[in-house]
Amino acid sequence: MIAPTLENERVKLALLDLSNCEYLLDVAKQERLIQYSPSKIDTLEDLRDYVQTAVDGYYHKTTMPFIIYDKQAEAYAGSSRFGLINWKNKVLHIGWTWIGKEFQGTGLNKHMKFLMLQYAFEELNFDKVEFRVDERNIASRKAVEKIGGTLEGILRKDTLMLDGFKRSTCCYGILKEEWPEIKQTIFKGF
Repeated sequence: MIAPTLENERVKLALLDLSNCEYLLDVAKQERLIQYSPSKIDTLEDLRDYVQTAVDGYYHKTTMPFIIYDKQAEAYAGSSRFGLINWKNKVLHIGWTWIGKEFQGTGLNKHMKFLMLQYAFEELNFDKVEFRVDERNIASRKAVEKIGGTLEGILRKDTLMLDGFKRSTCCYGILKEEWPEIKQTIFKGF
């Protein structure tokens, strides 16, 4: 499995690995950037550990991590990945997404998600894409809903956070048969 480079006029998603993760350190240090994540990335050591976990998953064909380059801003913006890839059942998750505060609300996330959904459905021929979001993370929940994600349920107190809090996780999904309409309406012009 070779990770693709996904690219349009706005964004470039390339394989994230230990050779390029230091480009993300300034973004990763931003306060409260991943407050709803059970991961820690705000030091170079923590960021490297986070990326090493993603790279290990890549070599086991269960993740495909990306570094995000915002072409408009000419800057590295953050990271996202395909994860929990289930090749047999043709289901994967899009998540582990974090972008710097200066990139939020600029349309970058929508461009990224379009490229990732298009690749998952049209190239990998997967049947379903899932998103898992902390119940408290209203901004991320709204972002997933804006791109056509349907709330399928809430896993109650399923993830232990760094501060000891057990979060509940909202499960969203987009089905392959929903993708053509979503592409033509929500992503019209992409």
